[in-house]
This record gives sequence, C-alpha cells and structure tokens, in this order.
Amino acid sequence: MPNRSTKSGAIRRRQFIQSAAALGAGFMILPSGVLRGADAPSNKLNVALLGTWGRGEAHFGAISSENVVALCDVDEEHLAFAAKKFPDAKHYVDWRKCLEQKDLDAVICCTADHTHAFVANWAMNRGLHVFCEKPLANTVEEARVVRATYLKNKDKLATQCGTQRHANPNFNRVRELIRDGAVGELSEVYVWGNRQLRRDGYLPAAGDPPSTLHYDLWIGPSPFHPYNPGYFSGTSGLNCLQWNMYWDFGSGQLGDMGSHTMDLAWNAIDAGLPTSAEASGEPFNPEVTPVEMSATFEHPANDWRPAITVSWYQGGAMPRSPRPYIDLNKIGHGAMFKGSRGFLIADFESRLLVPFGDNADLTYYKSPKEEDVIPPLGHFQKQWTDACKGNLKTSCDFDYSGTLIEQMLLAHVAYRVGQKIQYDGASGRVTNSDEANSLLSRKYRPGWTLDG
Repeated sequence: MPNRSTKSGAIRRRQFIQSAAALGAGFMILPSGVLRGADAPSNKLNVALLGTWGRGEAHFGAISSENVVALCDVDEEHLAFAAKKFPDAKHYVDWRKCLEQKDLDAVICCTADHTHAFVANWAMNRGLHVFCEKPLANTVEEARVVRATYLKNKDKLATQCGTQRHANPNFNRVRELIRDGAVGELSEVYVWGNRQLRRDGYLPAAGDPPSTLHYDLWIGPSPFHPYNPGYFSGTSGLNCLQWNMYWDFGSGQLGDMGSHTMDLAWNAIDAGLPTSAEASGEPFNPEVTPVEMSATFEHPANDWRPAITVSWYQGGAMPRSPRPYIDLNKIGHGAMFKGSRGFLIADFESRLLVPFGDNADLTYYKSPKEEDVIPPLGHFQKQWTDACKGNLKTSCDFDYSGTLIEQMLLAHVAYRVGQKIQYDGASGRVTNSDEANSLLSRKYRPGWTLDG
C-alpha cells in the first residue's frame, strides 16, 4: 500500500502549484519589471504569437486581454488573418527576427513541430516566458536542451507545453485514485492511441510555393524537401496532420497524440526518465514514422511506489484487456493502470475501476476528504499567463513536459535500432548502443542552431 502521509504531501504540493497559479498572486516578475496587480492595465503581457493560424487561432481568445505586440507566420495570408484580430501588432515572417523585438515579455509558439524546440530555446535565452504547443521537441537532444535551459531560468520564467487536455478534471481524479491505492500497489501502466495516418514517403515536387508562403523558412532547420501543396492542404487546427508523420517534419503519432495521452499517465505516476526502452512495429521507413508500434520503458521505484513498467501502443497495437467484456479498442486514446488489487482504465474525461481477486473489496482504499481533493486547474492557457505575472508555476512546465517527451522519443530510437536500449538519464546517453546514441539528435541545415 502507498504511504498515505507521503502521498498527501505530494498531492498538497501539486494542489499548491495549481491553485497558486490560478490565483496569480504574489510578486509579479516579468522581463519588463515589477508590475502591480494581475488585472491592472499596466500588468498586461506583451505577447508574440508565432504561427497565427491552426493552433495559433486557438489562442486568440486567451491572449485577447493581453497586449499582442507581434505576429509571425511564414504565410502572409495567415498573418493577415490574425491582423484582423490584433491590428496593432508588428508583422514578421521569420521567428528569429520576431524574437529580437525589444518590448516582448512572452511568446506563444504554434509553428511547425520541427521548429518547436528552436523557438522555445531561443525565447528563453532572451528572457521570455514561453507557451509551446506539443510536441515540445522532435529529438531526445532537443528535449534535453529545452529542459536544461528552462531549469536554469525557472526562477525567472513561466513555461507551459500545450497539452490542453491536462485541464480536464479527470486527470486529477485519476491521480488521486492511483496515489490513494485504489488499484493497490502499482506495477504496470499502459497507454495507447489508435490514430492511423499512413504515408508512403515525402511528397514529390509539385509546382512553386505561392508568393505569400516563405517556404524555405517553413523548412527551417530540416533537410530541404521540394514544395508540394499537399503539405499545406489541412484545415485550421488539423493542418499538422499533413506533415507531422514525416521524420524531418515531426515525430508522428508518438509526438502528436502521444504527448496528450501519455500526459494522462505521467500526471499520476511521478516518473522521471526511464532506465531502458524497447520498441517494435511495422517495418522501418526512412521517410515516414511508423503507424503501428509498441514500446515499453522501465522506471525505478520512487518514494511511494515500486519500480514499474510503462508501455505505449499506437496505430492499432493494443494492450490486453483485463476482462473479456471490456473493449479497450472503443477507447481511442486511453491509459490503464495495473496494481496488486485491480485496474484503472481511463480516457481524457472518464475512468473505470476494475477490482480483482478475493480481497478486492475496496476496504483498503480510503478516498480523499473533500479538502484534499485536487482543485480544478482552470483555463489552461490562462494558467500560463497568470503564472507569467505571478509565481511562475504551471502544471505542464518544460521540466515535466520535457521529461515526458524525452521518454516518448526514446521509443523511436529503440524502434530504429531494433533492440532494447539501456539509458542513463543523467548524461542523456544510451549505454549499450553507439547507433542509438547517433539517433538521439539530428543534423540541421547550415545557418540553423538550436541554442541561438
């Protein structure tokens, strides 16, 4: 059984982080100086929105009460779209130039996945608060660089990774059930997503980019691939699905919905980096990330649970159901926690407790008192803007989210080398495969640097 006093302390600490962030009270720390009152006109953030369509549009409401002073997008039509909402902002097509605007306090990154780590790291290097859409990185090295930069600046900067489903109350309820021992002693965790986006390979050259699209800037640090309108044919909010399955532009299922779904488990298990990773799936395609794949990670014990394994399944690969009448395939993206006395199955908004064994009478489970229930997180984006003005605390900062995506990206490394890899999280090195170490990072086009 978990130690309840340790558990209560951990939950109270998370309560403090979430409730304090929601209040936004205390010392107001911003690059532009000490401000007065979270809602005072003088205490508005000067925000740059990088990527003004797709996910960028989803931030319009949250930042409309701040000073949006800069807009950046490689597509000038998308800039014009956002300018209707924020007519006083300066315009840029190159995010590197945008970050040099002197009056900025904070940046929201909604660029293509293969530039997320670049934008986040460059912005923090300039003393700017950062909200970055998921995935936070596309390689293990990128995740480690971003997290290290944040940890050096965590007493000055507020960061948040855009896994907005984290604000669903069910995330807290799942955490409470696991920490309070509803499944007994935790041993295994399974997480899955069933999205299947199949691609044969990079699209062939097809005409020239429109004059409003700065295609070379969209390619950014990645190897050059010729223009094809198919990369840009998606609708707002889903346009990333046109290109994020390709190795040079994204991390596929694992970084896309995997960032959201693993978060459901990550929030409950207090895991650091794994000590090993192994993965298998469909045959390797050097141009396209796998659709079907499964991976397993080993995590050491912590102060409330023993060592556990965490498994990820995607594209049709699934864990075994604990009961024949429970069809896990009907849960498109979900998590299952196995303990000594039962299972907890959850999606983003609901949960199911399945006790098993002769002693599964639930008398061992003590539900939390009302005052110990984790309070609602509130609006996910507003938690970040309040944190920028207040105590800098958010639920998905670049330490929490950086560790999560580093683990997920290790699955791709293990999949590509076709063997179980042993991982030293302190040094960020694989200890049993030189080939795996070579896959922890990627080469960038001349003129592009991650640590600018």
